Amino acid sequence: MTGAEHNSTVARGEIDPDTAISAGLALCHVCKKVLPFEEQGELFCPRCGARVHLRKTDSMARTWAFLITAAILLFPANLLPIMRVNHFGVYESSTILDGIIYFFQNGSYGIGLIILVASILVPAFKIVGIGMVLLSVHFRWQSWSRHKTLMFRGIEFVGRWSMLDIFVVALLQAIVDFAPLTSVEVGPGARYFTGVVLFTLFATVSFDLRLIWDT
Repeated sequence: MTGAEHNSTVARGEIDPDTAISAGLALCHVCKKVLPFEEQGELFCPRCGARVHLRKTDSMARTWAFLITAAILLFPANLLPIMRVNHFGVYESSTILDGIIYFFQNGSYGIGLIILVASILVPAFKIVGIGMVLLSVHFRWQSWSRHKTLMFRGIEFVGRWSMLDIFVVALLQAIVDFAPLTSVEVGPGARYFTGVVLFTLFATVSFDLRLIWDT
């Protein structure tokens, strides 16, 4: 059935027009233009030239792969030192949790709370939240679709703040550089933490949110 036939069928009330697929329409993932879709042949967006799909190809498989990788990297990111401070030849390593405890012990509760939320709670929430959405699509859970959509959009929004620790370490490394007296070096935990942030971002980008409503 062509896009025009779909539209005429919807107009006669013979098909549910609540979804784009039922109306014979597809969305361009690049410029967001809505186009009539035909099953035969390939469709390219006339505005930007991108290839148009009804759904992202292998969305579930790629999102699971990115999410599992992020979950694995989360453990060394929090257990390994995120930075090493050289003070008069004496090296002191600090993990994310060490920094949080330091700020709380010195009365800087606001900074400690911000780092706790942005560096530990947000990545864990993103992994758990995306995992719940993927499970709901896999097992075709039909309830709370609107809430799952809002939660996923919230995960996409807060993802931009997940690099707070890396920004702090990079700033300290640029400012506190009085070698050989005092210097700050990036620890191995920072690389793993960067991997967590990147792979959770890849997971949110690769997932097709419309799969929630297909159930």
